[in-house]
Amino acid sequence: MSTTPWIESVPIQVVGGPTVLINYAGLRILTDPTFDEPGEYQTPVPGFSLVKTQGPSVSLAEIGGVDLVLLSHDEHDDNLDRSGRELLKTVPLTVTTIGGSRRLGGTAKGLAVWESIRLIAIQSVGGV
Repeated sequence: MSTTPWIESVPIQVVGGPTVLINYAGLRILTDPTFDEPGEYQTPVPGFSLVKTQGPSVSLAEIGGVDLVLLSHDEHDDNLDRSGRELLKTVPLTVTTIGGSRRLGGTAKGLAVWESIRLIAIQSVGGV
């Protein structure tokens, strides 16, 4: 018998890099979506690039529907790449920084430091 009855099983699938898929409370939550293939990616800083050495363990198609993206920041391709930006156009809600929500627009919701929101899963787009 568990000594911590409030702990429950939460399925988490590691996709690669900062990207994980979490199934919790009827929601499919994806963190920092990065699905581009390996390669060198230019940055806004002259002479500096990012090199991705490994692709995701599953494709966007295999991920399926996502209800929510938790995005730590949008300034670097190693946390939000081109494929991830395309994905955001299909996601009902992206929770990120206030600055990120201004830059991304769409369904991005910016939170201030220590601010929180309450999510209620009525019907998951991911089919969970």
